[in-house]
Amino acid sequence: MKAVRLYAAGDLRVEDIEAPGVPGEGLVRLKVTAAGICGSDLHNFRTGQWISRSPSVAGHEFAGVIDAVGEGVTDLAIGDIVVADSRYWCGTCPACRDGRRNVCATLGFVGEVCDGGFAEAVELPARLVMRCDAAIDPTVAAMGEPLSVALHAIRRLRPEKGRPVLVAGCGPIGGLVAVLLSKLHDGRLLIADRNGDRAARVATVTGGEVIGLDKSSLEAALDETALLYAVEATGNIKVVEALADLVTPGGSIALVGISHGKIDFDPNLLVEREIALIGCHAFGDELPEILAMLPTLTPALKQLIDEVIDLDAVPAAYARLLAGQASGLKTIIRM
Repeated sequence: MKAVRLYAAGDLRVEDIEAPGVPGEGLVRLKVTAAGICGSDLHNFRTGQWISRSPSVAGHEFAGVIDAVGEGVTDLAIGDIVVADSRYWCGTCPACRDGRRNVCATLGFVGEVCDGGFAEAVELPARLVMRCDAAIDPTVAAMGEPLSVALHAIRRLRPEKGRPVLVAGCGPIGGLVAVLLSKLHDGRLLIADRNGDRAARVATVTGGEVIGLDKSSLEAALDETALLYAVEATGNIKVVEALADLVTPGGSIALVGISHGKIDFDPNLLVEREIALIGCHAFGDELPEILAMLPTLTPALKQLIDEVIDLDAVPAAYARLLAGQASGLKTIIRM
């Protein structure tokens, strides 16, 4: 079968490899129908930070159809339409026992610690797939995982009713945060992104307002309304520092971007202005809720797909996305 495998930083190859065989106990095999390229896929390609096995079939955002089940799998069947849970958790550490699998002591991700979804077929533990409405377009179903990350960030931020929220970064996660805020939150939605075309596209779909990341732009947009809530989805430490200066005393910033470098500022800024930096890692129990929301979200998500490609086009898509040449949120691989 055809697959896209990561060997090392900067070394991504489209290859023909052996397809998964009959799944073992507790495993299922699925025919992948669609997969999304994530910012963390690009980060791993660029830095090699999370390469724990080489080569590994990349991709952790995907949907498929189960075509074989292993012994002991009783709650899934051949023909089920499913979405992958990206989190490869142990189930035995204190965090897992507390139900916080996204901060498992040995947490890994599909596409890194095991083969992922950039392939025609994949084998996964049955616990890592969830049944999805068969009527959902596969290109939309493949966004279930990143939407869960976005919803988790909103839940961690907990914006008060009616308060404005600023989303910095309209990449896949930031843009999806904006989509969910437009459906779930009644406050004004502010959007900032250095890619003007992408910011405008997200604003059109969500009803948000595009602003610059500076005090004059913020003051012009909000007049005398305080900004208490912001989502940092760029991974740029300069943006984190800017947001710490822009939010009002008592404000909160949800950090969901994968950062490069270290923050260097006086922690007294946080103490004296009572600013909260909230880490948001993967997702908790949001995936079932997101899958139930997909029919309502489909029209907006369809408008935000950047390109639909095949497996052969993945390396070129990585290069395009790393160069910032995207006006939409998500490049989808369709099998």
